[in-house]
Amino acid sequence: MAYLLGFDVGSSSVKASLIDAETGRRIASATSPETELDIKAVKPGWAEQDPNTWWEHVKLSSARIAKEHAKRMKEVSAIGISYQMHGLVIVDKTGKTLRDSIIWCDSRAVSYGEKAFKDLGEEFCLREFLNSPGNFTASKLAWVKENEPDVFKNIYRIMLPGDYIAYKMTGRIVTTPSGLSEGILWNAKENRVATEILDYYGIPEDFIPEIVPSFAVQGELTKEAAELLSVPTGIPVSYRAGDQPNNAFSLAVLNPGEIAATAGTSGVVYGVIDSPAYDKRSRVNTFVHVNHSENSRRYGVLMCLNGTGILNRWLKQNTADNRYGNIDYQELNNLAQSVEPGSHGLKVYPYGNGAERTLENRNLGASIVGLNFNIHSRAHLLRAGQEGIAFALAYGMEIMKEMGMPVGVVRAGEANMFLSPVFREVFSNVSDARIELFSTDGSEGAARGAGVGAGIYSDYKQAFVGLEKKKEEEPDYALAKRYKELYEEWKKTLENMLS
Repeated sequence: MAYLLGFDVGSSSVKASLIDAETGRRIASATSPETELDIKAVKPGWAEQDPNTWWEHVKLSSARIAKEHAKRMKEVSAIGISYQMHGLVIVDKTGKTLRDSIIWCDSRAVSYGEKAFKDLGEEFCLREFLNSPGNFTASKLAWVKENEPDVFKNIYRIMLPGDYIAYKMTGRIVTTPSGLSEGILWNAKENRVATEILDYYGIPEDFIPEIVPSFAVQGELTKEAAELLSVPTGIPVSYRAGDQPNNAFSLAVLNPGEIAATAGTSGVVYGVIDSPAYDKRSRVNTFVHVNHSENSRRYGVLMCLNGTGILNRWLKQNTADNRYGNIDYQELNNLAQSVEPGSHGLKVYPYGNGAERTLENRNLGASIVGLNFNIHSRAHLLRAGQEGIAFALAYGMEIMKEMGMPVGVVRAGEANMFLSPVFREVFSNVSDARIELFSTDGSEGAARGAGVGAGIYSDYKQAFVGLEKKKEEEPDYALAKRYKELYEEWKKTLENMLS
């Protein structure tokens, strides 16, 4: 019997899942650490993590599964990796990291990307890269070059977070077109490394690793790594993808018009198209999707809201947790549900987690508007927070619609904010979308992807055996009019903030 092992390496934790390749059934999963990983913020707007910490928690999560399923782990046939997007990992010739990773929510490189966008030409960047260089991996490396020259001169290769984890498993440093695309290191028009951005920033092309497909044997586990992970030596790492393309894959979102969403620490709506469309203001981003090929082009349009579950967690910690006892997220959701739509005029703007792409890289900060000490309670604030998250996602989805992306059905994992009836109701009615919730997550998707890459599954359809739809949420047209009125009021205040 064949088993598949997937890892989802996030900025909050690492999750591992073991699935039965034949049935698609999840055998076990484990998360490490139990509390969230620390993010180092030496200066405002900075965010860094040690890549070796991710590797430690990959090992720990694998060990937790092996503790209960040692025999099955010895029958694992392939490994897949999902990872936090846009991070920069740099190593020397020995493979040692030269500094902590500058991760996805770090804002320090915004000015570098904006200057490159103007100097190279906005039309050129959008046509060739589908995006402004923005605050992505290439621009983060430009910051290192200018501010840490002693580090820069010792660079052997640059990697994305998933590339580094695969390197620790196999000893091979490779990357993918999808990964390079998310770092604005890929010329989507010509399907090659974006030498134009490298030349502009003065980055040697040999910093870029060997390029392999997303679904392919990308390296084989070393004896040391196999022992550390409790799996057989020599099995392949046969899939890797950034967390949002992988989330889409996890939900079988592979074809034009299909849409996936997540609402964890950040919130993302990700839709697939078959032509390289882009937003002229780069408020949403277009990347090469995991199943893109020369003969069957697939691009993912990604709209990201940094402050999603992190706002919900902040509200819980600062309004619901105290020395007399804490409430869980189910109780928090019940409190939010006890208040009428609109929260009696209270509005929350969830922009407190760094520069926001939908706001053209403005770092607006979070805001609470209309607070009335005589009316509003904790429950009002909790509901207004969830409404504000759904409204901010809808604001970004308007941009996607302007690009020609239809929004009819949105697939998501039954987790995080999608567990909240208030959030689902607001999101569905404001966006006119039917929400389909599935029992899956990024680590399961990575395991399924490994099955495709290793040839265990003959096609994508076979990889989704056992994928189970758990729930649907249809727009309620009696409520939709009210929610859209509330959204327009919320949006008017936001636009005043931005003016």
